Amino acid sequence: HIYSGRYNVGPNDTRTGVYPESYHPMVTTHPVTGRKVLFVNQAFTTAVEGMDDAEGQELLRKLFTIQQRPEFQVRLKWEVGTLTMWDDRCTQHYAIWDYFPARRHGHRVTVAGERPAR
Repeated sequence: HIYSGRYNVGPNDTRTGVYPESYHPMVTTHPVTGRKVLFVNQAFTTAVEGMDDAEGQELLRKLFTIQQRPEFQVRLKWEVGTLTMWDDRCTQHYAIWDYFPARRHGHRVTVAGERPAR
């Protein structure tokens, strides 16, 4: 839903007509640490399977609010040569544009991983 109207994808995309659906557990287990991981993302998680829309949206709103708490955040002061890496299996990435007028360039590397455990 966040890409609607961008990159020529979305509900009105003449190539596909619809977004592909994807279902995954809201809580999964990290394959290395064995710890439980909250597996929802405000940009991509749109509903809770098995709940009516109003209940699902309220649950998601609460989970997204928890994720935004400062004690769960890391703030980085970018400097020339800064390199960051994180494990997407247990980390939310939310970039903010707080470095204007400087420019920041990023390269994403994705390593194939396991399917989220149910």
